Amino acid sequence: MNRQGSGFILWLTGMSGAGKSTLSRALRSRLEPLRPVEVMDGDEVRTWLTRGLGFSREDREENVRRIGHVARLLARHGVGVIVAAISPYQSSRAEVRQLAADAGLAFVEVYIEAPLEALIARDVKGLYKKALAGELPHFTGVSDPYEAPEAPEVTVRSSSEPLEAGLERVLAALQTRGLLVPRAA
Repeated sequence: MNRQGSGFILWLTGMSGAGKSTLSRALRSRLEPLRPVEVMDGDEVRTWLTRGLGFSREDREENVRRIGHVARLLARHGVGVIVAAISPYQSSRAEVRQLAADAGLAFVEVYIEAPLEALIARDVKGLYKKALAGELPHFTGVSDPYEAPEAPEVTVRSSSEPLEAGLERVLAALQTRGLLVPRAA
């Protein structure tokens, strides 16, 4: 299928503090001159779209399903959708990938990898400290699992490579798939 000019879903997954939001902002600034782009950041989604969901496995899976649904709606209308969400379970990510494929939409998974030690050292929001102290139950990577992608299209090692290197690999993956085309005049 020729996907030139069609929307796509770029799914950034990784643990809290790995750099999903940082990479999504960099991607947005590079892609906006080329095409319509929307970022669905996990923190914002939890505030507006999935408020009321908790952090049980079932609620996390529902969170990913809802994000995937909105991403497909946007992509179907030619938007490049960048999802930056922990999405800790392989099965949930596989489900949204399959639903995108069923809709004829490109889905590119990007794993933002950083070792737990680096995330604890970085701990921008102070969440790991609380989770390690037992104050945050169901915290991904500490008291709840994070299932790393088995075959992401791109892996970005945020603790050992510059942002620009990962950004360029993601853009190259989009280019290879014919997803970077100028806006229609």
